[in-house]
Amino acid sequence: MVIFRGFDTDRDIPDLSDKVIFLTGGTGGVGKTAIQHLAKHNPSRIYFTGRNHSAAEALISSCPDPTRLTFIPMDQTSLSSIRAAADRFLAEAHRLDILIANAGIMAVPPGLTEDGYEVQFGTNHVGNAALALRVLPLMLRTAERGADVRFVSVTSLGYAMSSGVELSGVKTTQEDMRLGTLGRYGQSKLANILFARELARRYPSITSVVVHPGVVSTSLVSGLGWWHRLLVYVTNPRLLTPEEGGVNTVWAATGRDVRDRLKDGGVALFEPVGKANAGRETCFDEEAMRKLWEWTEDEVGVKAP
Repeated sequence: MVIFRGFDTDRDIPDLSDKVIFLTGGTGGVGKTAIQHLAKHNPSRIYFTGRNHSAAEALISSCPDPTRLTFIPMDQTSLSSIRAAADRFLAEAHRLDILIANAGIMAVPPGLTEDGYEVQFGTNHVGNAALALRVLPLMLRTAERGADVRFVSVTSLGYAMSSGVELSGVKTTQEDMRLGTLGRYGQSKLANILFARELARRYPSITSVVVHPGVVSTSLVSGLGWWHRLLVYVTNPRLLTPEEGGVNTVWAATGRDVRDRLKDGGVALFEPVGKANAGRETCFDEEAMRKLWEWTEDEVGVKAP
């Protein structure tokens, strides 16, 4: 049990016995702890992706009923790997109630994904969006049956380090971007927000929620260069534990009050736990939302229904 900022992971997560959940990047960090929180509430099935088979096996064995978890190997930087993972999932799953776009990297050196995208944008946005577009029809069919279907996008307050998404440059390393690696990270996290908001606009039958998990003591922080790591520690005297870091995600995925907190339309994202953040004007740029969605469809090769 974890009680964090008023949310009790034993008491406040409802029974999930009819729910099929799919989470990207579940073998470590807040993705792993989100799965562990959810697995205690009798989900029909939790599918999760990653590249570390031994970590996946350890996670499965740590949960109350290991038979309810399925690991799907997937390289977040490879569209062909994502396509194969989506095909496997769709061949097995009869419904999809909750999709959690969790996988991501932070403030890494310049680089490109297998498909030639700036590595943070390609991993954090393109990878998660490519999977979402492929499984979206199943989510819509699940919603048509009257189910409470949700899309949860894990972003960061670091989105504010970007003034916008520079689509014309995302097929380069963008080494001249303002703030360098942090600016590129911010761009990818802003894209997470814009994509989720456009999904909500196009498909109101799906509850689309964006969350910032907090600044969490995971490999995302420990793997930073010394300067960026020092900046994190100076600006955040107390980092959250991974168990705490997974709580906002499970609140968004299962909380009974999520829809009510989204009703005013002025919420860009939620900070831990369930605390509305109005965001900056860049989060509400409808033209940027539309362009990013259409660009992503074209790049991934999947047109949404």
